[in-house]
Amino acid sequence: MTASLRLPLDDPAGLRAGDSVLLSGTVYTARDAAHARFAAAIEAGEDLPFDVEGATIYFVGPTPARPGHVIGAAGPTTASRCDAYSPMLVERGLQAMIGKGRRNEAVKESMRTHGCVYFGAIEGTAALLSRCITSAEVVAYEDLGAEAVRRLTIEDFPALVVNDLHGADLYDDGPASYRRA
Repeated sequence: MTASLRLPLDDPAGLRAGDSVLLSGTVYTARDAAHARFAAAIEAGEDLPFDVEGATIYFVGPTPARPGHVIGAAGPTTASRCDAYSPMLVERGLQAMIGKGRRNEAVKESMRTHGCVYFGAIEGTAALLSRCITSAEVVAYEDLGAEAVRRLTIEDFPALVVNDLHGADLYDDGPASYRRA
């Protein structure tokens, strides 16, 4: 069964690794170049370009929009590229992240401690995922091109809970459930 969820999440603690969800609401795009700038801003005591409290970051660098489209292809980027930066955002209230691939132990511990969930988007479906994006606006770092920070509105964006607030990890638990003793 797939649950429809609004962002920001009302009850992230109710999610379990392996849950299939359709996400709707606001997300911010950010890849490694934007995350490096977030870190520099935090270190300098400056404001971030959006309020991370309760926010969701989608690790994506979309292609340019074709005429008549909101955005180009928008598939997930490997989230571990931002692992060095994610804990500092989670500590500031980041509620969810969307990407592909595993997260390191420091990120997972930060997520458990501060109440953040990690969703996996299906790789190889960038053109299909872009259909779930109803608006896109650059909000910071326009000079980064595809890696600029964008505010997206998503509707029924398909994802799986990979890391929940209870320490479960779909990349470990999923295959383990099929192993024979």
